[in-house]
Amino acid sequence: MAKNKIITVQDVPITVSISDEQDYICTTDMAAAKSNDSRAADVIRNWLRNRSTLEFLSTWEEIYNPNFKVFESEHFKKDVGLVTFTPSVSEWVAKTDAIGMFVKKGRYGGTFAHKDIAFEFASAISPVFKLYLIKEFQRLKMQEQPQSLKRIMNYPDMPDVGYMGLYGGLDVDDIHSRKKLEVGQKILHAISDKG
Repeated sequence: MAKNKIITVQDVPITVSISDEQDYICTTDMAAAKSNDSRAADVIRNWLRNRSTLEFLSTWEEIYNPNFKVFESEHFKKDVGLVTFTPSVSEWVAKTDAIGMFVKKGRYGGTFAHKDIAFEFASAISPVFKLYLIKEFQRLKMQEQPQSLKRIMNYPDMPDVGYMGLYGGLDVDDIHSRKKLEVGQKILHAISDKG
């Protein structure tokens, strides 16, 4: 597991962790934006009590988790609306074999959710909070990219850079040299030539 990263969304520091090469965002940190006088665990439990939340979580798990216990998730949905229904993330994970959320114990612990689920949870905080969370998360991902990938994101360079994979990782100048292209000639225009 890689070191945690911190993004700040509307003055709230939020932990981003990587597990199994997937980004997970700390919903415990996000819940602090909802209310200073509520416990984060209560905010998350109240969110889990919502039928649309359980539908979203179940659908996400069905798409990405071949071991998800659909039948067990139906038990959760059946109990929506009951005063005694106060599910926890740990209970959800244990009974359904869910992978979209997990609870990390200890000093830097909390409840973490896959980015897709965390963005949905952010809607429960506020639509404005959700938009700022997405923006900060995207900024973090751009910072993590190597400089060479950032250059690929520049659309005018895309045709030339996109062919690097066809030439064993050679850069644009090396491909031009190998193909004996004229200065300014695009690789795309000479793609059918052998070389």
